[in-house]
Amino acid sequence: MAKTTRMASAPIGKGILGKEASAVRQRVEAMEKLMEGMLHIPGTNQKVGLDVILSILPFGGTTLAAVMGAYMVWEARNLNMSKSAVMRMLGNVGFDWLLGLVPFVGVIPDFFFRSNSRNLRIIRRHLDKHHPATATINQ
Repeated sequence: MAKTTRMASAPIGKGILGKEASAVRQRVEAMEKLMEGMLHIPGTNQKVGLDVILSILPFGGTTLAAVMGAYMVWEARNLNMSKSAVMRMLGNVGFDWLLGLVPFVGVIPDFFFRSNSRNLRIIRRHLDKHHPATATINQ
């Protein structure tokens, strides 16, 4: 009979699923990359993600992208960010959603107005100020 082994489990609240600021940073950076920079357009220096791809689908795609973008706002609220910062983030998601509601043409402004990247900058600014140990150096 094969001997079973158990992997050591991380304590609750540790790792990428935890509530620590470093785990939140990893999650929101991953979400931003998925939504805004998943694919590189050949021959250009532009990247696109699910936000632009979902905008091709009228109404439903834009709404789904807004719901996914609202996840970053939820994470910001859990970090106890100021209400003004959270409202600014909600405004970015809402404006992006409104731009994407225009059928077919809404893909163009959605390509240029990157609400998730803006929201990530707001979260990073907060984390760098209040949780400096989570800062990462981009190369």
